[in-house]
Amino acid sequence: MLRFVVRRLLLLVPVLFGLSVLLFAWLRALPGDPARTLLGDKATPEGIAQLNAFYGFDKPLVTQYLSYTARLLHGDFGSSPRTGQPVLGTFLERFPATVELALAALLFAIVFGIPLGYVAARRAGGWVDRLFVAGSLLGVVIPVFVLAYLLKIVFAVGIPGPLHALAFLPSSGRQDPRIDATHITNFYVLDGLLTREFDASWNAVTHLILPAVALGSIPLAIIVRMTRASVIDVLNEDYVRTAQAKGLSRSLITRRHVLRNAMLPVTTTIGLQTGLLLSGAVLTESVFAFNGIGSYLFDAISGLDYAVLQGFILFIAVIYALVNLVVDLLYGVIDPRLRTS
Repeated sequence: MLRFVVRRLLLLVPVLFGLSVLLFAWLRALPGDPARTLLGDKATPEGIAQLNAFYGFDKPLVTQYLSYTARLLHGDFGSSPRTGQPVLGTFLERFPATVELALAALLFAIVFGIPLGYVAARRAGGWVDRLFVAGSLLGVVIPVFVLAYLLKIVFAVGIPGPLHALAFLPSSGRQDPRIDATHITNFYVLDGLLTREFDASWNAVTHLILPAVALGSIPLAIIVRMTRASVIDVLNEDYVRTAQAKGLSRSLITRRHVLRNAMLPVTTTIGLQTGLLLSGAVLTESVFAFNGIGSYLFDAISGLDYAVLQGFILFIAVIYALVNLVVDLLYGVIDPRLRTS
């Protein structure tokens, strides 16, 4: 097990190196001039030249890349020209918000996705199955930002008429600014529990509901479809029919034989969706003014902030790889046969 973990971590080095090269070249190929974008209306040829010289944008790309990697090896991810703040410090400050949102969205997708997929598989071909499959397709095709605005209008802003009563959730932010909450870890829900400020914790939960539902809609649809397909495959296996012939109870067959074996591909899907949730929260955080790395990346893209984009995307890549490593380790927990392979 230890050798497997070490090997996977070592493989991460060339992956990050290749990503850094591609990312560096891609950002420099984007249209626009970061110095002109930063200066805005005050841009002059002299000012642009001075800013390019200050940040090294006037040097050859190879020289810029070697300088960037040298700083990375010393743990220096640079500073944002827009804010002047170090990239690493900004990431650590905003990352808890994105993790909190991603975990809430993933919890929503798993809690509803696996049971719905199982029910659809048990009633394959019936109207319940067709309803769930149609709903999952709808969840995939609706853009996240469209669903986010719809949820915000219905459950936060309010629609005039009888539906106005549904508008009981906050429309933006992570927590009501009028609450004097103590922030220890920057995970607002956890901070409220640790400090026994339960009203602050609950307020943070209510602010999570709408963005989590919007962000978790696509993972929910995918988990429903994957669980349905996997359960149908397992139900047709000989060992399940043998267990049924022996007279074992349905709950025992479901727990020991069906769900446990059907969870392997579902676990892979959940692991992939976890990484995508961390990297795909840009639009959701922007709609709900949720101050995580997603909304900050949106501003960095608009401002051609190379330092922030390079640093944040590399951080997300490392987290994505670590999540998939954890998923691989969970295989051995779910299926003991894989522990010896």
